Amino acid sequence: MIIVKNRRKSLPREGVRKLTRSLEQEFIESNLKIGRDTLFNILRKNNMLTLRKKYSSRTTNSLHRFYKYKNIIKDIDITRPNQVWVSDITYIRTIKGFCYLALITDMYSRKIVGYDISNSLELKGCERALNKALYQAKDTTKLIHHSDRGIQYCSNVYTQILKRNNIGISMTEENHCYENAVAERINGILKDEFYLDQTFDSLQHAKRATKNAINLYNEIRLHLSLDYKTPNMVYLKTA
Repeated sequence: MIIVKNRRKSLPREGVRKLTRSLEQEFIESNLKIGRDTLFNILRKNNMLTLRKKYSSRTTNSLHRFYKYKNIIKDIDITRPNQVWVSDITYIRTIKGFCYLALITDMYSRKIVGYDISNSLELKGCERALNKALYQAKDTTKLIHHSDRGIQYCSNVYTQILKRNNIGISMTEENHCYENAVAERINGILKDEFYLDQTFDSLQHAKRATKNAINLYNEIRLHLSLDYKTPNMVYLKTA
């Protein structure tokens, strides 16, 4: 399946449903009548189906003295970009140990609007990711920032940046990690589909791979929840 292999040069772990949609025009131009079930069977016979991994690593420390905010996005309808940003931290392995990827994702478009990768769980990485997100945003009127109750997000330095920019602050409730499900889903996608689950030679290698993965995620990967559009298409069209 040369057509599939060419697509997977950019998106090596793209699933069958998205492959069927993204390659639809190429199949037509090649006079191939291939639906999802047929493609699934072809990939299975050629050992080309993707496998999902489970990850487990604790990056949240909620046992701290800082104020923990309520979840204020529980019952709101997300109708536009820059209405809710969700933040999270995930680990990336290197041969010298872990480094940490701080992500900020626009909840409506699923676009990663800010990120930073560093060799420490300290505040600076989350702060840099937030400042990148703010720099690229055209309008943050009535924006809400949602995160877990980790010390990085509750710290005075971080919350003061949000308050200075008139951004609402929302956090998950105790032991309710599912309240930040979108952010955790993005973490999984980057590892499952863009090989950020591997062990890198160095922090610099991890940074290069992360930059490439996020660009592909934002600009090329189709989302079922976005009616098979990319995050960048949805974000730029309506932001």
